[in-house]
Amino acid sequence: MRFLRRNSTEEAEQADSTAVDVDESGESHAVRGYTPAKGRATPKRREAEAKRRGPVAPPPRTTREAIKRSRELRKKNPVSKEERRAAAKERRERMKAGDDRYLLPRDRGPVKAYVRDVVDSRRHVLGLFMPLAILVFVALLVPHPLVQQYATLVTTFMLLGMIVEGFLTGRRIAAQVREKFPNEVVKGRSIGWYAFIRASQLRKLRMPKPRVKPGASVS
Repeated sequence: MRFLRRNSTEEAEQADSTAVDVDESGESHAVRGYTPAKGRATPKRREAEAKRRGPVAPPPRTTREAIKRSRELRKKNPVSKEERRAAAKERRERMKAGDDRYLLPRDRGPVKAYVRDVVDSRRHVLGLFMPLAILVFVALLVPHPLVQQYATLVTTFMLLGMIVEGFLTGRRIAAQVREKFPNEVVKGRSIGWYAFIRASQLRKLRMPKPRVKPGASVS
């Protein structure tokens, strides 16, 4: 009896899913059945692939966890040391050359490149900041009060001169940038600080490397 009930139920469902079309002559034609809606939208290809791959791991919360994940990725995708060194060397060379694709966000764009050229075209007292700091450190190690006094006096005057020069240089370069790029939104403090930091670095240690020589004209 159970088999008979099951068969009758299946036949009824098939009958419901099959429609009959009757034409004007009275003949009936069976129309191919349709599949009822599933009640939900078909998932997109991207969603289906993400579901097969599993849930996305949350971002690392600590430096140790980030290092651990980096090691796991290296194990899955092994790369030789020579290839990593070659890629790192290429990135450094592109960064030194001023390629925007390899620069830090703070150094990108034609405005920042122009500021660097203007700063590099002159010699600044600010460039002596690092040597002055070394001089002060050495003077503090010398056990002579007179040497320490003279070092402190020279350092004070040099710092005052650097502050004044940095302020004037920042204002001058900000005005030049506004004249050179009238359609750009130029923030005076941001441009001035960028120029100050660039000028306070030793010329050999500047990154990207200077493209112009001291005394060159930058238009």
